[in-house]
Amino acid sequence: MTHVTGTLVLAGTPIGDIADAPPRLAAELETADIVAAEDTRRLRGLTRALGVHTSGRVVSYFEGNESARTPELVEALAGGARVLLVTDAGMPSVSDPGYRLVAAAVEQNIKVTAVPGPSAVLTALALSGLPVDRFCFEGFLPRKAGERLGRLREVAQEKRTLVYFEAPHRLDDTLAAMAEVFGAERRAAVCRELTKTYEEVKRGGLGELAAWAAEGVRGEITVVVEGAPETGPAELDAEELVRRVRIREEAGERRKEAIAAVAAEAGLPKREVFDAVVAAKNAAAPGPSKGKELS
Repeated sequence: MTHVTGTLVLAGTPIGDIADAPPRLAAELETADIVAAEDTRRLRGLTRALGVHTSGRVVSYFEGNESARTPELVEALAGGARVLLVTDAGMPSVSDPGYRLVAAAVEQNIKVTAVPGPSAVLTALALSGLPVDRFCFEGFLPRKAGERLGRLREVAQEKRTLVYFEAPHRLDDTLAAMAEVFGAERRAAVCRELTKTYEEVKRGGLGELAAWAAEGVRGEITVVVEGAPETGPAELDAEELVRRVRIREEAGERRKEAIAAVAAEAGLPKREVFDAVVAAKNAAAPGPSKGKELS
């Protein structure tokens, strides 16, 4: 006799307006054997709003118990259960719990499917006014300033549009760090409270947006940032070369390595970048000065 396994269903939930709930969500909530929810209180609010009742067992599945609860859910799936996974808003696994369960289910050859639903990533991209043909989703940046700068530096030359999630109380620091690494004029859009009553999309240069956010911003935040321009060596002036070297040095790189990395990014000889750095140093400290030779 062939053993029949269950099905893991990842269901998208509204990111704001309850009317955006996918039609299949109500049916899945009513018929699933197990509903795994990031927040069971939010789940009760969702079912009330949709006018449905869950007939299966409801369990919590959040960052704090994800590792411990995954084996239990996989066992239920292996026994034939239909497990529905929902998070507070949007699609499970996308900066939300779900990845561990999906990976474990796939490893056991258990069917995984989805009820497509609202996505803050795609909604923000569409509203941003920035290129959407190619993009990268970077999730949440590290909270510590040094780690945040390091992560941003990794994608400083990324040509695709970048999408981030951010907490409102860290938004001003994040935008200031982006302006420092990407340049104050790099275009961006801060999308706040998407699909909710006070939805707002603020567009402008990163420097301008950082100044705006310093006054305080509330709500769920998605930040969309324009990719790096398609520049050639001739388009990078000495000031820009020096700025890139400085960013790397502040992140902990030795000057020699920083110069080499910037030269490689710009497609220039190391000597040209080195000369720009020495000239900037001499300009900042008037008087006779000679740069050391590169080895």
